[in-house]
Amino acid sequence: MITIITPAFNRGKLLCKAFDSLRHQSTMNFEWIIVDDGSNDNTRELVESMSVSATFPLYYIYKQNGGKHTAVNMGVMKAQGELVLILDSDDELPPHAVHDIEEAYAVVKDDKLCAGVCGYMAHRNGKVIGRPMIDTDTNTIDLRYKLGVCGDMAEVYRTDILRKHPFPEIPGEKFCPEALCWNRIAQKYRLHVFSKVIYFRDYLDGGLTDSIIRIRMKSPVLSMMTYQEMTSYSVPFKIKVRSAINYWRFWCCRTNRHYPQLNFKWAWTFPVGIALHWMDLIKTH
Repeated sequence: MITIITPAFNRGKLLCKAFDSLRHQSTMNFEWIIVDDGSNDNTRELVESMSVSATFPLYYIYKQNGGKHTAVNMGVMKAQGELVLILDSDDELPPHAVHDIEEAYAVVKDDKLCAGVCGYMAHRNGKVIGRPMIDTDTNTIDLRYKLGVCGDMAEVYRTDILRKHPFPEIPGEKFCPEALCWNRIAQKYRLHVFSKVIYFRDYLDGGLTDSIIRIRMKSPVLSMMTYQEMTSYSVPFKIKVRSAINYWRFWCCRTNRHYPQLNFKWAWTFPVGIALHWMDLIKTH
């Protein structure tokens, strides 16, 4: 039913906790695909040792380093499950996560306009990250900007839809905001949101959420693409303004001659974006 994909880059020592959380699931109706994104630590050896005691299908794929989004794309292409859940290497699933996902998906499985289900994340101390907790059917954009749900959520998408909407891959760029794809999917599909915690996350030093500005500066085209597209969606005007400013903020970092063009009507936000770029340079150097 579910393919759990874990992109890993020099995080071998953290995979044991994720593995333990999967071993203790109340149902084993899933497979785990670990996509090693060019690690030079002992990730391969650790996965081989885990496979000996795994009570579910466990697959290891090695690829050259290209960033989390490229690893997810590869995992999606190899997935045999009907649904895909992305589990970061430093995160875990609560014991009933797979069961709760199956139960929620059964409600909307025959709805061709439903892209999957969406549960909640919590810190390991039990504090829920997304607020407020609601049950509804909506797309991810309306979930944020009409229903006011904030904080990271745990989206579980149908595999066939992820294959139709892969993360864009730009040579030399190793970070793509998940929102870029989730927003694109939201133009056609909704998610079944249910008020249960299905994912445990804490924010560790050295993760993608650490030094996010520096990371985006190194992947300017994908960052610009995310913000440029946001200005065309049905979101509050202030969100469009913020997106236009951030577009210019990372426009300053571009080296690729091919990049998304922002509508001329947002030119007035250019000075603010430039100012933020110079502030970024001061903070990151």
